[in-house]
Amino acid sequence: MTKARYFKLILILGSLTALGPFSIDMYLPGFSGIALDLNTSVAKVAMTLSSYFIGISAGQLLYGPLLDRFGRKKPLFIGLLVYILASLGCVFVKDIDTFIGLRFIQAVGSCAATVASVSMVRDLFPVRDIPKVFSLLMLVVGLSPMLAPTVGGFVTDAYGWHTVFFILMCIGIVILLASHFGLPNSYTPDTSISLKPKPILTNFWNVLKEPQFYTYTFTGAIAFSGLFTYVAASPILFMDILKVDAKTYGLIFAFMSLSFISASQLNSYLLRWFSSEQMIFGALITQSVIAITFLILAINQLLGMYETIAMLFLFLGCLGISNPNTAGLTLAPFAKNAGSASALMGAIQLGFGALASFAVGMFVKDSMIPMTVIMTVSTITALIVLTIGKRTITVKY
Repeated sequence: MTKARYFKLILILGSLTALGPFSIDMYLPGFSGIALDLNTSVAKVAMTLSSYFIGISAGQLLYGPLLDRFGRKKPLFIGLLVYILASLGCVFVKDIDTFIGLRFIQAVGSCAATVASVSMVRDLFPVRDIPKVFSLLMLVVGLSPMLAPTVGGFVTDAYGWHTVFFILMCIGIVILLASHFGLPNSYTPDTSISLKPKPILTNFWNVLKEPQFYTYTFTGAIAFSGLFTYVAASPILFMDILKVDAKTYGLIFAFMSLSFISASQLNSYLLRWFSSEQMIFGALITQSVIAITFLILAINQLLGMYETIAMLFLFLGCLGISNPNTAGLTLAPFAKNAGSASALMGAIQLGFGALASFAVGMFVKDSMIPMTVIMTVSTITALIVLTIGKRTITVKY
């Protein structure tokens, strides 16, 4: 594979992977404006994040079998069309309940991009290169929390939050065209795969009972729920509790993404000397220490805005190292049904993300302590799952 082709594939696959995060991050600075316009509370607006996470989690299970049965591109294009139409609906939304529903539909569309991109990584690259490829994808994905809330903050301030969803619709159209013209047909459709419920569930069960899959999927998903906790809590944390405006919030959110980007690229470098297993374990130990320290400082009210930013920056850096490695090790055993495996992995990850964001909506009101509790519990739980699960893995891929 030539360098130019390699770069093009990474760019398009990264864009597909980034569509979901961009859809999450770009409207965050508009939470206060949305609450005002739709005559509701910021906490209720946060439920649109929960509905998005639920939609993208459920949608993963839908697209996995479709991607294996019909190939990667047709289901991808259908999903992107759903995303484009739902984004257009959000431009004209008038009440919070409709908005929550449209965000669910938007998520169902966008997750086709997520599942297809992960499946195509498994199709197009050797197993040994997958963690490095995911690290490169994280570089592209990492630009979304840098650009999305910053751009969203300025767009919301100048043109209103409805315009954000018009821009998301346009992004969906561009990605659809890039995928059509720039991606190969990386997988031959498998007509033997049934789309009846029982065979689909059996296939998912066969994937789930693979020890390497469930160990690294649940480790990665539980740890990564800390990121969803931060994303859901950040508008309340910075704009309501720490009293910054939408533009400043966007800049803070962009700065935070530097941690995730830098760590994911550091991971690619460190893989020359350390295995993915070692990187995951080291990242989770470090993340546990940071989370516990963060919780203690929050309980004792020793955190101002800059101290809070510093602790979150360190916490997110650990996720930038563990996430590419857990994803790579999760998919390694699957060559034939990578679509179903990546779908199930994504559904589990986003299911935990939906749970975390729901907990934020319920408990994070006027204090950062509930956020730090959720982060600490999820991190320590992930470390326990990894420690127990590794004992069940007898065959390495």
